[in-house]
Amino acid sequence: MTETIDTDTLRAGLRADCASCVGLCCVGLALTRSADFPVDKPAGTPCLNLAADDTCRIHDRLRGEGWRGCTVYDCLGAGQQVTQVSFGGASWRDDDGVGRAMFAALPRMRELHELLWYLADALDRPDAASLRAELARAVAETRAVTMLDGEALLAYDVAPHAARVRALLGRASELVRATAGEPSRARVRAERRGRDLLGAQLAGARLAGALLRGTLLVAADLRGADLRLADLAGADLRDTDLRGADLSGTLYLTQPQLDAAHGDASTRLPSTVQRPGHWT
Repeated sequence: MTETIDTDTLRAGLRADCASCVGLCCVGLALTRSADFPVDKPAGTPCLNLAADDTCRIHDRLRGEGWRGCTVYDCLGAGQQVTQVSFGGASWRDDDGVGRAMFAALPRMRELHELLWYLADALDRPDAASLRAELARAVAETRAVTMLDGEALLAYDVAPHAARVRALLGRASELVRATAGEPSRARVRAERRGRDLLGAQLAGARLAGALLRGTLLVAADLRGADLRLADLAGADLRDTDLRGADLSGTLYLTQPQLDAAHGDASTRLPSTVQRPGHWT
């Protein structure tokens, strides 16, 4: 019998709860001076804005002070899972060895949580109903890995598991995108260009059902584009112009992707994500 999964509950555990974390992203991640960060910071070194209680001193004014990269990073709940489950409430401040292990565990956990986000999306799709049992098993297997203790998590080879899940997600994507109808010329051209659509002029393009998984869409003009049922898993949407675009029903869209893009009140979004506060 297929397990019934409440996808809303599943997603709730994939939202960052900084109060239950110990500032892992503010310490474990490396920063490079750029338009996103005003300083260089090596991995394992606390950010200069990190307070003793593991909160950010300038959280309410990050963009204004040049820390845009912090506003578009989202651990998808990995930070609190590593802190509270993998390491039982420990802190990187307790011991250097514990800290190094926590920092190494964070990207692994984030990848697992990203897979769970995609699986929740696929489970919600009526057109992928034939895969529901496989998707539910993938959720159970992925959840089991997220519950490992720190030592076991670091010893676990995430790559083969992730490859299997991504293949399943690809099958679900094919079923859903097949309902988008006959591909438009714009969609065919976009898919032929594969992963490189950097700065592409695609305003008003009919891209419904397009396979844009992992595509570089940095600074692309997608104003008014039709992206319904497009597969955007892992697509790079930094500075992508989504004003007036229709992303309703878009597959595998995450909040960090939207936070990195530009949009407005007329941009249509799936109900699973929120309109970023910095959009006009």
